[in-house]
Amino acid sequence: MELISNMLFWLSNGMLIPDIIFLLFFFIKALLMIGGFYGTYIARTKINVKLNREIGKTGVEEFLDTLPEGNGKSKLLEYLRKIKAAPQDRALREKLLGDYEIAADKELGQSKLLVKIGPMLGLMGTLIPMGPALVGLATGDIGSMAYNMQVAFATTVVGIVIGAIGFITLQVKQRWVADDMNILEYVVESLNEKE
Repeated sequence: MELISNMLFWLSNGMLIPDIIFLLFFFIKALLMIGGFYGTYIARTKINVKLNREIGKTGVEEFLDTLPEGNGKSKLLEYLRKIKAAPQDRALREKLLGDYEIAADKELGQSKLLVKIGPMLGLMGTLIPMGPALVGLATGDIGSMAYNMQVAFATTVVGIVIGAIGFITLQVKQRWVADDMNILEYVVESLNEKE
């Protein structure tokens, strides 16, 4: 029994370094996500205000003819242009709606991954050094215990920050996708009714 316990102890301790490496990787990924999120926010603010203002003023064809120039960051503009290019093909317009949903789900998947994996890695980084910390406490090695507790709390904080970034970006991106789907469905339904 002691052999099995020692094997589990060594195995769990061996997972600490990979856990910390993954935490650092996902922390950098979360920081990059914030940068991309901010860029998308700025682009959306300019484009979507104009789109929402124009969509109710004119017919759908006129609306599609007056689409603002995009810099490639707006998936909404990309799919509106694709829908405009298929004016007589109802099936293709419906497929484009489905394609947008798939692309949006892929984009949301990045944030969902951070929401789930950040706290999970943080918890692993908390529990793994607790074993050596308790051993240090039992043997009177306060220095070892303090070091392991420091690692435990640091990994917890980093994991929670990763999860928080993922959660905040996920909430906002879900609203963006709902707004974009509303516009795309309106355009597709309006074009379908005219056939």
